[in-house]
Amino acid sequence: MERNELYPIFVKVHQLNVLIVGGGNVGLEKLSFLLKSSPNARVEVVALSFLDDLRALVAKHPTVTLTSKAYDSSDLEGRHLVIGCTDKLEVNLQINRDAKARCLLVNIADTPDQCDYYLGGIVTKGNVKIAISTNGKSPTMAKRIRQFLEEVLPDDINELVDNLNKYRKTLKDDFQEKVEIMNKLTSNLIDKKE
Repeated sequence: MERNELYPIFVKVHQLNVLIVGGGNVGLEKLSFLLKSSPNARVEVVALSFLDDLRALVAKHPTVTLTSKAYDSSDLEGRHLVIGCTDKLEVNLQINRDAKARCLLVNIADTPDQCDYYLGGIVTKGNVKIAISTNGKSPTMAKRIRQFLEEVLPDDINELVDNLNKYRKTLKDDFQEKVEIMNKLTSNLIDKKE
């Protein structure tokens, strides 16, 4: 049986320098996804032309810049994450090769075997964030799972998290005892359906 071996991490994108190469529909989708989760992400989008919708999105986010030019490997200088989403496969593959040569994490849109990471489905309710991955196989399934979780997670979950955080700070026991207390306290938060 095939297994998802991806390791999920939550990245502070506002502290990193992200490059998106491509100003079309896929570039818009990737940028929208990134900004939905991290509205202060530092991103430069490089392309020969940009969709009007992409320009409108960038106008609302001062940490995002547009650079109208063809991709060049020098665009990778000082980057942490790279997304290649041009409409030319040979350019996307070159972006991948250039990023790998610099030990940069790269995502090449719609080409899972050329990706170091995927942009999966995300559910956010206050401080609670859940990432969903189908190992790059079905973004549609990730979307359906996201919609399901958005419906079933209680709207007051952020208040619960805040209260648990305040309580946790009052505990003076050793680490193992704190874990046991918090586990006991939270064991009934999610009702199991029989």
